[in-house]
Amino acid sequence: MREREEDRRPGAAGLGGELGERLGERATLVQFSSAFCAPCRATRRILGEVAGMVPGVTHVEIDAEARLDLVRALEILKTPTVLVLDADGRVVRRATGQPRKADVIAALGEAV
Repeated sequence: MREREEDRRPGAAGLGGELGERLGERATLVQFSSAFCAPCRATRRILGEVAGMVPGVTHVEIDAEARLDLVRALEILKTPTVLVLDADGRVVRRATGQPRKADVIAALGEAV
């Protein structure tokens, strides 16, 4: 079977090793942020609250400027960008901009 282009990007096989962080047992909320991004602070709060409410869910924040390798590989174009990973580290949902708490909880339903 031939490998497709999207299969070579991090996330197709799982982002666990790429992040350098421990993944949640059930899901991981990955936030790409930058220092000058005002909505990133609110996103950090929302994702932290959701991770605290849902057992087995972890929130990981990544400084986009410090991890340009991942930014390029995952085609992150703006901050905040949030990826929802399943237990195996596969991206199941992606969104840009400040999310609503209800939308984050609904997106977790796809991962767990």
